[in-house]
Amino acid sequence: MELISDIQKLPRHFLPADFSITTWAELEPWFKQLLEREILSKKDLDQWLHDMSELEAAVSEDACWRQIKMTCDTTDKSLEEAFTYFCMEIQPHIQPYADKLNKKLIDNPFTAELDKAIYFPYLRSVKKNIELFREKNIPIQAELSVMQQQFGVISGQMSIELNGKEYTLQQASKFLEDPNRNLREEVYRKIQERRQQDKEALDHLYTELVLRRQQVAENAGFQNYTDYKFVELGRFDYTKEDCARFHDAVREHVLPLSRKIYEHKKSALGITDFRPWDTEVEPGGMAPLHPFHDGKDLLDKTEACFEKLNPFFADCIRKMRAMQHFDLESRKGKAPGGYNCPLAESGAPFIFMNAAGQMSDVTTMVHEGGHAIQSFLTHPLSLSAFKEYPMEIAEVASMAMELFSMNYWDVFFDNEKDLKRAKMHQLERVITIFPWIAMIDKFQHWVYQNPHHSVEERTKAWMQIVEEFSIGTIDYSGLESFREISWQRQLHLFEVPFYYIEYGIAQLGAIGLWMQFKKDPKMAMENYIHALSLGGTKTLPELYEAAGLKLNFSSAYIQELMEFVGNEMDNL
Repeated sequence: MELISDIQKLPRHFLPADFSITTWAELEPWFKQLLEREILSKKDLDQWLHDMSELEAAVSEDACWRQIKMTCDTTDKSLEEAFTYFCMEIQPHIQPYADKLNKKLIDNPFTAELDKAIYFPYLRSVKKNIELFREKNIPIQAELSVMQQQFGVISGQMSIELNGKEYTLQQASKFLEDPNRNLREEVYRKIQERRQQDKEALDHLYTELVLRRQQVAENAGFQNYTDYKFVELGRFDYTKEDCARFHDAVREHVLPLSRKIYEHKKSALGITDFRPWDTEVEPGGMAPLHPFHDGKDLLDKTEACFEKLNPFFADCIRKMRAMQHFDLESRKGKAPGGYNCPLAESGAPFIFMNAAGQMSDVTTMVHEGGHAIQSFLTHPLSLSAFKEYPMEIAEVASMAMELFSMNYWDVFFDNEKDLKRAKMHQLERVITIFPWIAMIDKFQHWVYQNPHHSVEERTKAWMQIVEEFSIGTIDYSGLESFREISWQRQLHLFEVPFYYIEYGIAQLGAIGLWMQFKKDPKMAMENYIHALSLGGTKTLPELYEAAGLKLNFSSAYIQELMEFVGNEMDNL
């Protein structure tokens, strides 16, 4: 297949080229026109689908830019108001039209003539949306869209002072790698104490989100939000019971490896009490890894790394750079976290993150870079709907890129010793992230199975899960109040509920692709590119198959993959 990095904005044929979304009054006629248009042939249907796709792309990109601008500066009230205006005054009007257009598509006799090999996942999703749509949920969902962003607003204001200088929590976390143990403890406590200042605000926000989400589920005829969300997320290929089996497999096969990693760190540090501020530091007074100086240097080195891996990947980064589609460095007033935001019309996505000069920032950069590559690969697909691929394959794109790119991390490090340390850091993270994924997912299942719980009950349930996945190596004595709110740092709980186990499922896929890569890099890269380029035109198992994988998160398979990663770590 031809790989196109010089991506071009989609030309408009339905909407005027200069049309921008300002008010519902100006946008509605285009929806109305689609709804009222007669479809008298297969050719008419194709044109109607392409026109609807064009409108969806324009609306989606407008909403994305509003969110990007707001997360880049949470202190600018005008940006927050522009995002809120879309959520409250435009999106609620779109939803009834979207439902009617969905029904128009499903009811049309020519829909049966569409190529099932390509259209099946899309039409299945459309039918699912029809099933879930309820008029009375529109105002609640609009309110949720606004409320969910308050997590970023609250978190974006968090900072600590150290030696007379102010640091965001992301910037401050680099001191947790410092050889000075007293400094590490001081910074750890300051970060946690700062989080505690907003404990009640985040508790209240989460309680309100849970209650509204439960109401959405009940309005749609579901007993609980878990069942509703599994349908909404299109989880056609695995169940709640599969998630529980995943949690059990992580506890059985991953916790022993995690324990081994932290026992080794404890031994290397030569300390009897291994505390949470000791988990990131190197032994023997070794200086922390310093892979880049600033955002520009991170981008330069990522581009060079991708060039070695596959020149097309580097071309994609260059294109985004030319379009100024990056905001990489942490600063006060910026929302936390990192993301790759696809832009349906422009094609080239936007990468947002909070780099502070740490090794974990390199992982975040190549991770989001993997998402960006998939945006480029799917841009040529004919409909916007085809570019809406399952998150379980989207995260394979990003997590496999973390592992593929390790071969070329020499651009970040000028000596073999530091390169080995970086690779070990990455492989340790591959393993130690699994328990956290299982904890967050299990917590969400409890929360939404018990939506009317109290804050005290929620805290108790979280601590039971924490203990269930505890390895016992890290001494948290005296820090219980910090552990009780440790879930509050996970933005997915607030902003994208139930979106988290995808990381676990995808990490298994990424390790599987890395196994391929170790045996035959060319074949693995071809499988990777082919699977990602299919977008949402295939089912999740078919996408995994295209990548040379199986959608499998059984206990035996997880054990096999953990043994592989463990052997790779031993070889380092």
